[in-house]
Amino acid sequence: MIVMKFGGTSLANAERIKNISDIIKSRIDKNPIVVVSAVSGITDKLVKLAKDSSTGKSFDTNFNEIINIHKDIINSLSITQNILDEDFEKLNNSIKGVYLLREISPRSLDLISSFGEVFSSKIIVEHLKSIQIVSKQYHGGDTGIVTDSNFTNAEILEETYEKINKNLNNLNHVPIITGFIAKDREGETTTLGRGGSDYTASIIGAALNAKEIEIWTDVDGIKTADPKIVNNAKQWDKITFNEASEMAYFGAKVLHPKTIKPAINKLIPVRILNTRNIENAGTLIVKEDKEECIFRTISSKNEIIIIRVCSTEMLLAYGFLEKIFHILSKHKISIDLVSTSEVTVSMTLDNINNSSKNLELAISELKEFGKIEVLKERSLICVVGKDIKDKPEVLGRIFEVCKNSKINIELISQGVSPLSISFVVKQEDSPIIIKELHKELFEKND
Repeated sequence: MIVMKFGGTSLANAERIKNISDIIKSRIDKNPIVVVSAVSGITDKLVKLAKDSSTGKSFDTNFNEIINIHKDIINSLSITQNILDEDFEKLNNSIKGVYLLREISPRSLDLISSFGEVFSSKIIVEHLKSIQIVSKQYHGGDTGIVTDSNFTNAEILEETYEKINKNLNNLNHVPIITGFIAKDREGETTTLGRGGSDYTASIIGAALNAKEIEIWTDVDGIKTADPKIVNNAKQWDKITFNEASEMAYFGAKVLHPKTIKPAINKLIPVRILNTRNIENAGTLIVKEDKEECIFRTISSKNEIIIIRVCSTEMLLAYGFLEKIFHILSKHKISIDLVSTSEVTVSMTLDNINNSSKNLELAISELKEFGKIEVLKERSLICVVGKDIKDKPEVLGRIFEVCKNSKINIELISQGVSPLSISFVVKQEDSPIIIKELHKELFEKND
């Protein structure tokens, strides 16, 4: 048995849905379990629709745009016309409720943003039936994925694995499962955070001890750098779980950062594949890879914020960092890198995954400790490679490239992980330094 996950770009229109249906059909002998995202761009439109409605803006135009995108796909596929009518009505009622109350709770936002996966999964089931593949649609929560009630970024509970194993074993049809969404113990719809469809696939694969988890996307596999930045980036046949985790955490867009964890626990290989280039074998992520190479990839994350807390109270003081981290934890602020000196703590935050309101509240409290400096529009660059923390020449090569490119490093982290060196530059400098680093680390010996 294998688990196959298809992302939004693979479902963008009727032709692509036909394409993934053919891919599913070609693997029918492997007993596929299929996880799908929403149609490309729909989740963003649903979130915007919900937030605009909460401010009293008219929602008819945006609502109709979402409905028409799906109706166009249905018409082009020549499948049952009214398969989503009931769900369209449910979405309309949910939006009306937000509009009348003039507020949007995290619970309501999760419910509204979940409709994208519901729509796409039902369309795929109908099309598969039209090509003689017996299938059935499943809400992620109905497969057994149970989470806490931390709406918009829920964490799965341990009972999930047993429930999935019970609900999805020995099926006589192809299950089409909504990625990204689950249910809490009270039966309320929750979401696993943006990109959570990969996570769904990994959870299900781990629960069922799948032979392999296939992540179908719009790139050929994992490369030495983002091919949109570096045209001649090299594709890897294999990389290790640990390397992939570093890449994912530090911005590699082919994977969701949480995807790897359930697969690692069960040692299940994860393969990255391209729906537009099915002949390409992709990249297989495994526990170990004996290929001898120093460097694997250069990853990056944009929209990074640096916060610096400067206070003479830090000198020889006990518990100062604990107080800072307590404030960040209280306001649900996650941090990436931390660097300290005698009187300064510097931290990087992911602006996309942290609430701006919570961040403002945290900063106001941090000001009690001393001078606060906030630097926005930064990029976190991560060089991933085998045991590079033990190779002193690597840091020298990075610094030399930055010097020659006249780019300043504002914060650096080395030695925390044996596999990576991370540093922060201005966002406008990110593409330049990635291209130049790629030349230095991957192209010199070609």
